[in-house]
Amino acid sequence: MEYRGNRTALLVYLGHLMAEAGDQLAQLGGHERRAGLHERFLGWARARGGTMFHVNHQPGAEIHHTDPFAVPAGQRSPARRLRGRLAAPVTLWTAPGPAGLTVSSTLVAEGEPDRLLGLVDPESDLWAAVEEAGRFAVTPLGPAHRQLADRFAGLFPSPGGLFATGGWTDTEYGPVPADAGGWTGCRLDTAREYGWALLVEATIEAVTLAEETTPLLHYRGRYHELT
Repeated sequence: MEYRGNRTALLVYLGHLMAEAGDQLAQLGGHERRAGLHERFLGWARARGGTMFHVNHQPGAEIHHTDPFAVPAGQRSPARRLRGRLAAPVTLWTAPGPAGLTVSSTLVAEGEPDRLLGLVDPESDLWAAVEEAGRFAVTPLGPAHRQLADRFAGLFPSPGGLFATGGWTDTEYGPVPADAGGWTGCRLDTAREYGWALLVEATIEAVTLAEETTPLLHYRGRYHELT
């Protein structure tokens, strides 16, 4: 296969195909059908075991709904499978710079003061920006932010940069999506290695809640909505 072993190139290629398909549907007046293109073209990528079609050329072959680069289910660790069964809110962490990262391991602990914790990639641009600025913003995402979440997770092309599209509101903690239902500004307290990630602990300094919105959830490698 042309893209075997090069997941990033495959995602970029599929992103271009999705854009072309969207333009063609728009010309045909199929605006409602455009909403399902993202799931069709890139929905598999979040799971590394989702719904990409590929063909097995062995005798009696059939089309399989799997990511060809995914770790086979039988080879995944029990802890990874357990993590997949825990529904988690999808949030966007941003910091001055700007930099950002999609995070689905955010936890708020009430107290005096209130605290926020999360697991982030220690090699991400987001962590470098947080470490330098000492502060960051966390925004809970909603169903309308699926593509934004994929973009900041590195699963969707971002020509011009991560913040080049969409509306943003500048804050001292970092830019936040203009259509977000709320966000919180945090001061970095400490961080330490935790498993393969970095456990970030922070103090909540500001909370802005514009309106109550439906959360976007991550479960079994896919986005879900409350029903």
